[in-house]
Amino acid sequence: MNPWYQELFTNYANAYDKESFTQGTVAEVDFIEAEIQSDRSKMILDIGCGTGRHSIELAKRGYQVVGIDLSESQLQKAREKAQREGVQVKFLQADARHFNFETPFDLVIMLCEGAFPLMETDEMNFSIGTRKTRLLPI
Repeated sequence: MNPWYQELFTNYANAYDKESFTQGTVAEVDFIEAEIQSDRSKMILDIGCGTGRHSIELAKRGYQVVGIDLSESQLQKAREKAQREGVQVKFLQADARHFNFETPFDLVIMLCEGAFPLMETDEMNFSIGTRKTRLLPI
């Protein structure tokens, strides 16, 4: 049996984007853009990307984005949405505590609960932020 934080999102993809907390995507991405001074050369990693709302909005604005999430059903919804929007985002199933990319990222974001505090222990939560990355506080 999967841990609760994986089970939570198994059948949640269709309802996720209707949640009230997902309605501020444009303003949240406006904030990110202001923080990075609209530098579209930035390669962005979206940890816990869910259905891709931030990844897709950033891609629509011309950024290169990779989104990772544990939930394959969330990622499938993200891929469908990106295709409908006509943008390229690489969506990968990966654990935020254990992932490796050969290409470095200029910016790493993790919005909403993303991955914090979904883990079983504080140690598991802390392992998410131990990479050499710039986490943008929002």
